[in-house]
Amino acid sequence: MAIFMIGIQRSGSNLLRLMLNELPEIAAPHPPHILQRMMPLVPHYGDLSKTRSFSLLVDDVCRLVELNPVPWEGVTLDRKNVAARCKKRSLVAVFGAVYDVMAEAWGAKTWCCKSLANIYYLPEIEDYFADAKYVYLYRDGRDVAVSFSKAVVGEKHFYHIAKEWNEAQQLALSFRRRIPKERFFNLSYEELTMETEGAVEGLCAFLDVKYKTSILDFHKSAEAKRAASASNLWENVTSPLIKNNSRKFLKEARESDIRIFESVAGESMDSLGYERLFAKKGEELHFGPDQIHGFDAENKRLKDEIRRRTDSADLERRKRQESIINEIVARAEKG
Repeated sequence: MAIFMIGIQRSGSNLLRLMLNELPEIAAPHPPHILQRMMPLVPHYGDLSKTRSFSLLVDDVCRLVELNPVPWEGVTLDRKNVAARCKKRSLVAVFGAVYDVMAEAWGAKTWCCKSLANIYYLPEIEDYFADAKYVYLYRDGRDVAVSFSKAVVGEKHFYHIAKEWNEAQQLALSFRRRIPKERFFNLSYEELTMETEGAVEGLCAFLDVKYKTSILDFHKSAEAKRAASASNLWENVTSPLIKNNSRKFLKEARESDIRIFESVAGESMDSLGYERLFAKKGEELHFGPDQIHGFDAENKRLKDEIRRRTDSADLERRKRQESIINEIVARAEKG
């Protein structure tokens, strides 16, 4: 049984994956975002039924994992072993194989992939992992926007963040209507942080694993320390869980930005039970091409500003994976 988190970043996924990683049955490593990074590149490999093409894909995926900003400690990816584990010659199969190797190396029965971008590859995941379980992790999008506005990753303008947040929630909600209830679990960040024990006990029951109080000591783990040392993005994972960490947008966001967010993402907010404050249903703002062009320019400026302020070592660790992606594209262009 494979476990997939779905949703959007800055919603507590690092917190939850470190909690799950404390359970002996589950290995939940920092994700190299294999599907997100590699799926757009699959056409470059040509016919994967050909051994040479498939072996190249396997090697590239393994290299991507090996350059993950947070290393998979104690995991050796033998290319022939990874290829042999694949039931199909596909990227999803390679993805599953490397996670299986990792889980075995960590002594776990199964694994959890916390790459929330898996939300965009659900048909491929469902096709390969017939018994997969999904944890839909969501958070008030206005708090997500505040978090993204400070982070080295992601969009920065509330308009762009709202579009991405709304799209991810709509995909998850649509998928929830189609998937059997015994394979789908809803969990809000607010529940996870304010009703932690009850929320995690419910999740453990869903995953058929025994709840352990050591879950709450996730911040003391070696895995948490590795994540925190890899990037400022994850530095808070070595601190105990913060109970009152919601509705930060009330103090940290401007009313105009909240109004933009609620106008763009109001439908998903309504579905998930988040009350709108400034753009009630029927009172949403509508944006013309000129306004959106201005949002685009401001979004780029904010991204550039964040990157200038980001620790150079952090950026360098991220570039290591980017170099593989660039290499694959350049190789394809050469033919």
